[in-house]
Amino acid sequence: MLSMFCDARFEPDMLAFSGCYYGGGEKEKRELGVIRKRWKTLHASNPEKERRHGRCPLTPEEVGLMLRALGYRNNVHIYVASGDIYGGAKTLAPLKALFPNLHTKETVASKDELAPFSKYSSRMAALDFIVCDGSDAFVTNNNGNMAKILAGRRRYLGHKRTIRPNARRLYLLFLSRGNMSWDAFSSKVHMAQKGFMGEPKELRPGRGEFHENPSTCICENTDPKTPTKPNLQSEQGLSNGSEGGKAITEPTVANHTNEELGGSSAEEDDTSAEKEDDTSAEKEDDTSEEKEEIADPEAEDDALVRPDDPELEEVLSD
Repeated sequence: MLSMFCDARFEPDMLAFSGCYYGGGEKEKRELGVIRKRWKTLHASNPEKERRHGRCPLTPEEVGLMLRALGYRNNVHIYVASGDIYGGAKTLAPLKALFPNLHTKETVASKDELAPFSKYSSRMAALDFIVCDGSDAFVTNNNGNMAKILAGRRRYLGHKRTIRPNARRLYLLFLSRGNMSWDAFSSKVHMAQKGFMGEPKELRPGRGEFHENPSTCICENTDPKTPTKPNLQSEQGLSNGSEGGKAITEPTVANHTNEELGGSSAEEDDTSAEKEDDTSAEKEDDTSEEKEEIADPEAEDDALVRPDDPELEEVLSD
């Protein structure tokens, strides 16, 4: 029995953040618009443009159509990992019609078993993560953080199929599905999903985001690294006493402060010269200390200034 686990991120806050529209009329626009106001930095979005560019999560029905077009039969058991799906059972109904063996946390575990977790959304998400990680095949309706981390973990610990939707190309196919036969639709979905089916050699290690595609992968048989060639120029310089060898072995000169240099010269000079220079040296020390005291607060302030981190901002926005 094949088990497939679907990360169907179709919660209201997810849809509101994406700025996408799914045909729910004014009710959907009003409800998601209220939620969207939580993020004051979000710019006004064009729902049609977002869908056209593949930035919108697939609906549960679209996920089901994609899987059936890829050849998965209706006897496959699908576990849906998600929170409160927008639209509830009505939204899941088309997916259940395509795959009757549909399961969720609530159907595979009793209320008593879920009691320690049900009040904490992070714990419920952790349960979904564990179950999805152990599945034969994992499919996601979006390319969010959880899906990327799962894909990277499944690659690193040994290859397991992870299907990502090519949302940009699938969007056009879903629009024109009524104008073509099922066989034609299935063929076009297969073509659209090339490179998104989680094949072992699909991506080179290190390409893309780190947590989605780790740079070193256990599932890949890599050749032993060839030893690096020694620097012949430096070795020759060390052996024949050339400038290169001298530069490598030449000791560095320590930087001395004005006070240290003044002290060493004073010991070599006569005692009479030391007395004459005492007053000038004290004045110079006082002025240098004042300059250092003035410069210190600026240095501390500069150390506290940190440049913006776009990668951190992107992760927090997700």
